[in-house]
Amino acid sequence: MTGYTLLPTPTSKRFLGGVMSAEVLLPASDGSLAPLSMGPPAELVVPSTPATSRVAFAAAHVVPDPVRASGDGAPCPIDWDATMALRHRLWDAGLGVAESMDTAQRGMGLDWPAARELARRTLAEARTRGADVVVGISTDQLAEHAGGVRAVRDAYLEQLADIESLGGGTVLMASRALAARAAGPDDYLEVYGDVLRAASQPVVLHWLGEAFDPALAGYWGHPEPGKAMEVVLDLITEHRSRVRGIKLSLLDDALERELRSRLPAGVHLFTGDDFHYTDLIAGDGEHHSDALLGAFAVVGRHAAAALAELDAGRVDGFRGILAPTEPLSRLVFAAPTRFYKVGVAWLAYLDGAQEHFRMLGGLESGRSLGHLGDLVRAADGIGLFRDPEVAAHRAGRYFAVHGIG
Repeated sequence: MTGYTLLPTPTSKRFLGGVMSAEVLLPASDGSLAPLSMGPPAELVVPSTPATSRVAFAAAHVVPDPVRASGDGAPCPIDWDATMALRHRLWDAGLGVAESMDTAQRGMGLDWPAARELARRTLAEARTRGADVVVGISTDQLAEHAGGVRAVRDAYLEQLADIESLGGGTVLMASRALAARAAGPDDYLEVYGDVLRAASQPVVLHWLGEAFDPALAGYWGHPEPGKAMEVVLDLITEHRSRVRGIKLSLLDDALERELRSRLPAGVHLFTGDDFHYTDLIAGDGEHHSDALLGAFAVVGRHAAAALAELDAGRVDGFRGILAPTEPLSRLVFAAPTRFYKVGVAWLAYLDGAQEHFRMLGGLESGRSLGHLGDLVRAADGIGLFRDPEVAAHRAGRYFAVHGIG
């Protein structure tokens, strides 16, 4: 932590027979209030080693210093101990960590110096246990209107060199600066081609849709995703040896199936579709998607248990564990989707993974209290909370200070 300890407020606890109650009064997005008696945690067999049938990364978030977190635009210190503990929870379930990406509030409170330090610490922690990490690189060190397309390329190359010098594999994230400066597909092909040629190991491309970031509309030089896909395929085909895979975050499962069927042999399709991941990961018998998901930061234990079923050839068991998590994920990623990070942090707080519900840039204000209440109900419905009494206490205390109950 950051030199102090957050203590519960004794007077806010509710007891039944001397035991903390797992009942909580929850708001809903329709404005209603209703109590919830939380059920037990899901009984899951969670492996401690990575899956063998699929590659799976969870995009992890960051925990700020709660005293100094605000929306005033000033940099906020990160609670490194709590942030690293989140990553160890994912590694404990055999999942890889996708670092310094949008789930970590990249571009929404996390700037490049902080993202680089985050990557450095995570890569160092991962080496102590042989865990898997990929790190997002972008162009966010550029001033808003500085330079043209070549400046974007140079910014990518700077971040690539920094992360590779730390021993990290990279995810080539979509660039707001490139979207603003590119005149058409050729500019994308030139910039990405130069970066791929400079990479010392294969990289993961990332196609992030405008639902996640409106500034990325028309990425790859086309507003129509089908035409943009042709540009992506041209890029991957030309640089096949430099591309490990592509993470697709368009929330369009039909387009994902088409793209993965046309990828060169050995190139992975990492689904970033937080609405349809069960079917996409299960596959169609000929092709399947691997995973690089913000949703897996929320349902990591369920994901790990489901992947173990898939490793054993029990597809029905895989679906039986993972499919029930999708309604919660759809709620976390509901429009406006860019605020999904609020749900990730909220549920981590309730599940005891961090000691407060504050976010970089005051982003926790991006969702209503009703939405937070809906998340509690959906999470309880799949047995997400390892300690339902703690979750109920924390939710009740948070809503109480906002005038509920």
